[in-house]
Amino acid sequence: MDLPLFRSNKSDSLYTLSFYNLENLFDTEDDLKTLDDDFLPHSERRWNRKRYEKKLYKLSSVITKIGTSKSSKPPILVGVAEVENKKVLLDLVATKKMVSHQYGIVHYNSPDERGIDVALLYQKDHFKVTTSKTVTVLVDNEPGIRDYTRDILHVEGFLNEEKIHVLVNHWPSRRDGAENTAYKRIIAAQKNRELIAQIQAHDAEAKIVVMGDFNDDPNSESVKNHLVQQDLYNPMMKLHTRYRGSLSYRSQWNLFDQIIISHSFHKLERGKHSFDHADIFDRKYIRVFEGRYKGSPFRTYAGPNYQGGYSDHFPVYVSLKLH
Repeated sequence: MDLPLFRSNKSDSLYTLSFYNLENLFDTEDDLKTLDDDFLPHSERRWNRKRYEKKLYKLSSVITKIGTSKSSKPPILVGVAEVENKKVLLDLVATKKMVSHQYGIVHYNSPDERGIDVALLYQKDHFKVTTSKTVTVLVDNEPGIRDYTRDILHVEGFLNEEKIHVLVNHWPSRRDGAENTAYKRIIAAQKNRELIAQIQAHDAEAKIVVMGDFNDDPNSESVKNHLVQQDLYNPMMKLHTRYRGSLSYRSQWNLFDQIIISHSFHKLERGKHSFDHADIFDRKYIRVFEGRYKGSPFRTYAGPNYQGGYSDHFPVYVSLKLH
């Protein structure tokens, strides 16, 4: 008797684009040019080789699962934030779970005082980088005193032979209060708009993806009023609720991590990509499973206390369908 063939419900035509704040992915070596003293073997946090390798393994186990409930492939593009240098990215893509997927890296050192950068990982079989650059976000803490925040990473390339632009962001934090620092994130949003205008001046129908940790929610002024205009669509707006987000602070959910796309992704054209769906990757195994913070992201550190988790953020992702 012939046995029925197994049929997977995963699609070969879905391609996942994701963003993940990796929560202080530092190596264990002292960099005299940055403030990395909290992440050294003899620091209060006792950041050592064993903990570093454990974090790499955990992060890789998450990244390679994003979007795979419907897609047959791990994410083609992975924007990341809070990485110390290119070395930690090389170590990440060389892990057992990621190495077979042949991820390339686009990374530049940013002027951030802590030395944390943004970067883009990409599967070389599906994405070809043509150009990349960084764009400085100039903001002041007070007149004449610069706040050295992260640059915007602009990567242009071909996803399955279709040109797309990816802008990877990590906007200024809320450390001194959300209202007091709101103007900084508005400046970051405006700088993205400048970049988008430059891209559209050469191609009015350009496919553009803006991703990052914006340190603001989809309905915050910086995102809703300054970044997202008639040419952009924010699928994260529908995902942010009282019960869901990408990070939790004082028992309230925020969706700082977002992926925003140009409306050109809504067109259905043969040989082109269109928007299919978006989601937060918040599986149970990357959540705190008990206690006061049950359900929130299972983080690596809570203050100086080692928790042994993944990150204090959940990844987010968008799935595109190739027609």
